[in-house]
Amino acid sequence: MNNQEIVSKLWSLCNVLRDDGITYHQYVTELTYLLFLKMLKETGNEESIPAEYRWDELTSKEGLALKNFYRTLLLHLGTEVSGNVAQIYHNAQTHIDEPKNLRKIIKSIDELDWYSAREEGLGNLYEGLLEKNANEKKSGAGQYFTPRPLIDAMVELMNPQPGERCNDPACGTFGFMIAADAHVKAQTDNYYTLTEKQAEFQRKQAFSGCELVADTHRLAMMNALLHGMDSEILLGDTLTQIGEKLKGYDVVLANPPFGTKKGGERPTRSDFTYPTSNKQLNFLQHIYRSLKPGGRAAVVLPDNVLFQDGDGQKVRADLMDKCNLHTILRLPTGIFYAAGVKTNVLFFERGSTDKGNTKQVWYYDLRTNMENFGKRTPFTRAHFNDFVRAYHADDRTAHTDERWMCFTRAEIQQRGDTLDLGLIADASLSNAADLLDPKELAIEAIDELEVVVDELKELLRLLEINEK
Repeated sequence: MNNQEIVSKLWSLCNVLRDDGITYHQYVTELTYLLFLKMLKETGNEESIPAEYRWDELTSKEGLALKNFYRTLLLHLGTEVSGNVAQIYHNAQTHIDEPKNLRKIIKSIDELDWYSAREEGLGNLYEGLLEKNANEKKSGAGQYFTPRPLIDAMVELMNPQPGERCNDPACGTFGFMIAADAHVKAQTDNYYTLTEKQAEFQRKQAFSGCELVADTHRLAMMNALLHGMDSEILLGDTLTQIGEKLKGYDVVLANPPFGTKKGGERPTRSDFTYPTSNKQLNFLQHIYRSLKPGGRAAVVLPDNVLFQDGDGQKVRADLMDKCNLHTILRLPTGIFYAAGVKTNVLFFERGSTDKGNTKQVWYYDLRTNMENFGKRTPFTRAHFNDFVRAYHADDRTAHTDERWMCFTRAEIQQRGDTLDLGLIADASLSNAADLLDPKELAIEAIDELEVVVDELKELLRLLEINEK
């Protein structure tokens, strides 16, 4: 049984809990509690868990005794131990009410082919579960999971090196940093070409992050541990004073949350020149301020960051002063959890001075006249191939591609410092949906309707449970 089959089997167990009214996200959290104990046993690392709360103790119980023991276990591991275990079980509580359901899940986990899972990598298995949850639109978890092809392309272009400090200030389940770690491992034969001190730095200090949502932070901790990373992942809000200490990085990779701060509040940061209620503008300010001179970043941001007036205009001008904003990738729609979200990747490098670093900005339009991505047309790493070639071109001005164009800093300034540029000018191509076959449009509409119907069914099911 390979990891994909194991992931499918584990995911199918969520049906066991439907009558308990448990959501997909809660199910992944429950799996995290149980899988952590099982994986410690499988890897021979149970010493961090008190003997009376290890996996074998859990499997030996049934009925009400199992339910009560499991609740006690979660409380004890979240309050009476330290280190990573305490972070994973911090404020842990179970939503499983039926002992028979808990027993069935524990038994199913115990019977999986763990030899095969270890061979393929326990971290890969866990990421498979996270991706399954993100792709399930009813779970709402897609906002914490950046599409893997996009992560891989961004990491490849940032090219993190051994000895560099990398950070994600809105790390979700830590996907960017895990991919960055894999990138460095591929360059160093899994760290074997490094000295012991260098390898220790990579495991403990090279990659870090911060995550606001407690349950997502728990998943990030688990994800890092299963990939052999003892990284610092803070639980908190980067846009508060916590973020003021996050600086001096060589590489930042991020997909910050979109939207405005609740109640129109501004961030509690003393170091922001242009504090605003717009979260992504604040994250952008944080990111370019967190880079050391020569540090580089790749950041996913929505279209409004490129054109918003007022504070948006000031932040963009400040970014182009302090950094060389050399490339903007206009991403296609439909690749994130919300199909209509229009996004971009900004690539920039912090200058050695704070003025006049951006001379010109290169754009690549991966949005206009593109396929309508969805379940039937998946977005893959291959879709970035032409952009990567343009990005790496020895002479960007000589690289011929209709999607590739350049604007000087002066031209951008003449347009009021808007960065909402670089889309193919032909108005007939401005909307890819206009070019789709009616049959394709109908298929996509059916996909969306299916999601709505599923959500309504789930709501009705939960209402029925509450009535009981």
